Amino acid sequence: MLQPNGTVLFQPIHNNNSSLNLSFRQGITATGGTIYGATELQRFDDFDRNNTLYNAVPYTLGYQQPLFQFNKLKWDKKIEPLKYQESRQQFISDMEEVAVKASMYFFALLKSQVNYQIAETNLANTKRLQAIADEKFALGKVSRNEMLQLQLEHLKAEKSLGAAAREMEIATLNLRSYTGLQQPGKVSLELPPADIVMEVTAQQVLEQAYKNNADAIAFIRKVVEAERDVAQARGNNGLNALLTANLGFSNSATDIKNVYKSPQNQQLVQLQFTIPVLDWGRSRSRTRTAEANLKLARYEVEQDKQTFSHLVTTQVTLFDMMKQQVKLSAAADAIASEKYQIANSRYSLGDLSITDLSIAFQEKDQAKRDYITALGDFWGAYYELRYLSLYDFEKNEKITYQ
Repeated sequence: MLQPNGTVLFQPIHNNNSSLNLSFRQGITATGGTIYGATELQRFDDFDRNNTLYNAVPYTLGYQQPLFQFNKLKWDKKIEPLKYQESRQQFISDMEEVAVKASMYFFALLKSQVNYQIAETNLANTKRLQAIADEKFALGKVSRNEMLQLQLEHLKAEKSLGAAAREMEIATLNLRSYTGLQQPGKVSLELPPADIVMEVTAQQVLEQAYKNNADAIAFIRKVVEAERDVAQARGNNGLNALLTANLGFSNSATDIKNVYKSPQNQQLVQLQFTIPVLDWGRSRSRTRTAEANLKLARYEVEQDKQTFSHLVTTQVTLFDMMKQQVKLSAAADAIASEKYQIANSRYSLGDLSITDLSIAFQEKDQAKRDYITALGDFWGAYYELRYLSLYDFEKNEKITYQ
């Protein structure tokens, strides 16, 4: 330390300086100001002189109010609830997207299982028909060409069975991987219903989509954020002022009891101005940029709304079309199956050529595959409607996840 004669002398000192502070700060949305308060107790121990001193601020209260400035709290009050609602609905949307993808894997496996069943049935039928043809060939009632055709059909049926088995294993693996299904053994699926008891219009789905979909909420948020940027650019352009008012008490004493007796009053009122002298048009440029961005945001949101509206309307149309396609495919499947049974019986009686029987084979198989495909498209359209609107039209309630 500096000595009276101007020299510096380093001496050992032993002291302790500790403090305890408790404070709060709260913004006021309506004005953009901040109210704050604090209480503090400080203790100093000088071990060399065996002295103890306490200093306390029993309490201090203050208020800061920006003048002619951007009110961030006011805009946060508008934007943050939108962000929260958007994130909450995005979670529900993600869960519904899982349902859409699970439906795709489900019907991929279902179609492969149906193909395998068709291949098994066709192989059994070709074996039976070949046995009948062998007897007829021995009696001279079947030509060599028909026998070769039946042998070819038998080989094709065996190849189809092997290919169907391979596709079924791959589809099973995909479904297990996506759903996390751990149970060993074969996964056997059942045909879902071919109809859902619900009637929806494009207007109903659009109303629910604009209420619930995270993208629809984002439309509002983007415009509000652009409006906030304009307000911020205008608020930071020109004269800024900060008004501060503070009231508090402080005191010092050698013990804690006396430090809170008759504290001294402290008052402060301060008004601070910030005036830009010359910024070479920077503030005006920021304001114009923000205004241009606001116009762009409104234009992009309107475009996104139109695209979203067209998407929802198209999906409702597809859903109605798929309902009709399922009915038509079911009817075609029934007709093709009956036609095949008739063709099979006629061939056994020798009243039908092998070519016509092969055609009946193919029509029956294709009609069954078309029905499964139409059924998958129908349920896929249904889950897409749920995904877009986040609304369960069967139960007439919003979709929620805990």
